[in-house]
Parts: sequence; C-alpha cells; structure tokens
Amino acid sequence: MTDTPFEDAPRDWLEAELIDTLDEDFEIEFEDAILSQEIRKIYNRAHPEQIDRKVYFQSLLRLQAELIKLQDWVQHTGEKVVVLFEGRDAAGKGGVIKRITQRLNPRLVRVVALPAPSDREKTQWYFQRYVSHLPAAGEIVLFDRSWYNRAGVERVMGFANDDQVEAFFHDVPEFERMLVRSGIRLVKYWFSITDEEQQMRFLMRIHDPMKQWKLSPMDLQSRVRWEQYTKAKEEMLQRSNIPEAPWYIVEGNDKKRARLNCIDHLLTLFPYGPISHEEISLPERVFKPDYERAILPRDLYVPSKY
Repeated sequence: MTDTPFEDAPRDWLEAELIDTLDEDFEIEFEDAILSQEIRKIYNRAHPEQIDRKVYFQSLLRLQAELIKLQDWVQHTGEKVVVLFEGRDAAGKGGVIKRITQRLNPRLVRVVALPAPSDREKTQWYFQRYVSHLPAAGEIVLFDRSWYNRAGVERVMGFANDDQVEAFFHDVPEFERMLVRSGIRLVKYWFSITDEEQQMRFLMRIHDPMKQWKLSPMDLQSRVRWEQYTKAKEEMLQRSNIPEAPWYIVEGNDKKRARLNCIDHLLTLFPYGPISHEEISLPERVFKPDYERAILPRDLYVPSKY
C-alpha cells in the first residue's frame, strides 16, 4: 500500500522544520561573513584542527535534546539551578550561553547579565543585587558574569579597594554555602583562553562591523592589564574553590569544542532522567456557521518586502 499525499504531509512538514532548525544554527554561526579574507586566513591558520561542521551540529543538537530533558527534570522536581559563567573578555561565555538557551523555555531558563551597579546599588550589601535574580523552584538561572566581578574587573580596574576585595573573599564562600544549603545547585565555570587567542578575537571584532558593539573601553583595557587579570584570576580560583561549589575550567581557545565540552559536562552534574508527559492530542476546531472573519485595513500589515 502506497502512502497517500495526506500521509506524506507530516513527513514533509517535519523535514521542513528540521531544515529551519539547521538554518537557525547557521544564522547563529554567522560570525565570519564580514571579515576580510586576510583576517580569516590568519584565524584559520591559528586553528588548523577545527571540528568538522557536520560533527559539531550533530553533537550540539544531541546535547540540546538532553538539555530539554534536564529542563523538564528541573521543572518536575522543583530543583533550583544557578550556573555562573566567568572568564576573560571574548573567552566565549556568551556563545555557550546562547547554545544552552537556544531551545529551552525562557520562562524556566533565564540569563542574567547585570550592568554596572547604580549609585544606590553601590551602597547595598555587595551580593544584594544578585540575590533578587536567584531561581525559584523549577527554574535555571545562567549568570553571564556574576558576583565574581568584584574579584576580577572591579579589582583590576580599581572600582573596588583592597579592603572591599578582601571582604569579598571572606564572604563569598559562606554566601555560596548558604545558597547550597537553601537547595540551590550552584555550578561555576571559568572560560580560559590564551593571550594570543584573546588578541585574535579582539582583532576580529575590530574588523567586523557586526561585532564592533561587543568592544568596550573596558575590554581594551583588559588587553593592557592582561597580567593583572591573570593574577586576580589565580587568587580568585584559589580562594573561592570550595567543595560545595567548585570551579570548573573550560579550555576555550576552540569555540565549538568549548561549547560542546561545557554543555556535556553540565549535563553530567545532574541526576536527571526522562519525565513522562501526558499524551497531547490536538482538539478539533469549533466552527460556527454564522462567524465571518473581519477584513482588516491593509495599512495594518507589515510590508512584504521579502
């Protein structure tokens, strides 16, 4: 018995959806299109063993399917999850966060990227402005930079004095133990890249009009103060690496491998499993013979330019 056109329709629809999914991934990967050929050649020479694109996408989609299972498990069990992403400027934190959240429910998985503190916030208990963003039951919160700003950029750039930094190192272990005791699962990642790799990524941003917005005066100063940031990072990892919330270092010179390795590792930290869901069936639409759809004015519609 051959398939009817109606039976083929769901298959065609699914194929179209998968193509759209891959198109979305390609759009996110649209990073080098504006770069000059010379910059691209230099970058490719610096990364001779890049992961095959097909292998990367297959692995990413598989891991993202597991992230959906993790999300369902967190919601079902009422777990509370916080993941911190720290690292030097251009280390790839935003890239991995984007891939983690790409297919998840934004009502359950939130990204927190706080700006510089306001004058009022500067007078508060240091951790106060972060506490308001912590998860409730069934939520995952990803911090794109966190309270460790005090141990890094604030310390190096002189926004925090020695006494404030020392108070932070005294308080942060107990603060994090309090979070863990309250039932929050706290995960901390440091994305590590070499001096040469950061320089290359900054140059790519400078020469790419679609990425220049990522560069700030603070980013440029991080190049000047590389060694100061290194010393600050080393002390931070040493003084805040506690059993209840250890640091995990992600080698980030290869962006794609760093994303896959980080997501894969994150999944290993939770005893999640499949959550059974009620079978979903699409209800029949109710048709009313006397209903007439209103004709709306054409000027309400977005012009069809494409």
